[in-house]
Amino acid sequence: MKKKGLLIAMAMVLVFALAACSSKSNSDGGKKNKKQELEIFSWWTGAGEEDGLKALLKLFGDKYPDIKVNNAAVAGGAGTNAKAVLASRMQGNDPPSTFQVHAGAELNASWVAAGKMEPLNDLYKEQGWDDKFPQSLIDMISKDGNIYSVPVDIHRGNVLWYNKKVFDDNGLQPPKTFDDFFKVAEALQSKGITPLALGDKEPWAATMIFENILVAKLGADDYKKLWTGEIPLDDAKVKESAEIFKKMMGYVNKDHSSRNWQDASQLVAKGEAAMNVMGDWAKGYFVNDLKLKLNQDFGYTTTPESQGMFMIISDTFGLPKGVDNVADVKKFLGLLGSVEGQDAFNPLKGSIPARVDADPSKYDDYGKATMEDFKSAQLAPSLAHGSAAPEGFLTKVNQAVNIFVTQKDVNAFISSLKNASGDLK
Repeated sequence: MKKKGLLIAMAMVLVFALAACSSKSNSDGGKKNKKQELEIFSWWTGAGEEDGLKALLKLFGDKYPDIKVNNAAVAGGAGTNAKAVLASRMQGNDPPSTFQVHAGAELNASWVAAGKMEPLNDLYKEQGWDDKFPQSLIDMISKDGNIYSVPVDIHRGNVLWYNKKVFDDNGLQPPKTFDDFFKVAEALQSKGITPLALGDKEPWAATMIFENILVAKLGADDYKKLWTGEIPLDDAKVKESAEIFKKMMGYVNKDHSSRNWQDASQLVAKGEAAMNVMGDWAKGYFVNDLKLKLNQDFGYTTTPESQGMFMIISDTFGLPKGVDNVADVKKFLGLLGSVEGQDAFNPLKGSIPARVDADPSKYDDYGKATMEDFKSAQLAPSLAHGSAAPEGFLTKVNQAVNIFVTQKDVNAFISSLKNASGDLK
């Protein structure tokens, strides 16, 4: 009896052991299947950018039909919502397969310095990319000799868009200087037309205007020194820029705080406002969503006094540490960095390719002109889009700008910028 009981007990242990193994196998298999899905995390959900992303994903699907792709885009202008979701996931060691991140401080200070990204030097060598991107751009995505992401586009932030009919009907020329701007603004306001459309429901849109004034008054080199601490944020030229910013805010639509950037662009499209300072994703919105014609319905110029400079915003994707499907991620990154991938994406997005050997014939007049400017202009990383300075500093700047646009107190604004400078280190 004892022997029989022992055999029964051993059999039960074996059954439970097999069940546990089976359960573990199913659990691991489910996890593995989840990880094998290529999750592409971005904030491209509208205004031309979604069209560009879909073109990329179609191209990738045609090349790699066996790889399942999850388009994990999160809506929100400039990635405000997506960045919060991403931060939570990265801190919880649950990274997406790859994610959109701006070149510069947003990549390096937020994720590379935290040890969350894998270097991609081997991918660059394998793809023959050593001379395919401008060195100044490679510097923005590198740290300590390693490259950490692949740039898919170049956006220009120092662009002033204007309604051509409004300007033509009023005999006006697009302003090249701030004096020109205020003369044009006065003429428009006297006719009951809002001179400058602003949608700063998310304050980065107003911060973009301020950064463009800064680069105009300081020049690209000294502008960059603001974010390294070499030039203090209470410098005389920063104060001059704040005074200009204050004056410009006197010509914006009264409902600016309840509008987003697309709403502001619509005011220009309808002729209810004459001008808008926005990155060239606005061109994608005008053309793709509003069906306007470049140089017929709307025109463009560089923001006042920023000729010869290029406020750069570059969307990039990298390889987070801890993902299982590394080979699939590198296939996607390889497509992003290819001429074929960049020429499928950028004409729809409104941006220009990051590669120097892309095909200009695939781009409109704005794209061709911007590609030429990019080759020779002085590059200045965008503060508003996280390229120039760490996220903690930018958050405080956006808060200061938000208050300033309402209260227009230059001294308080400069004081807030100075107080935030501790987060530049």
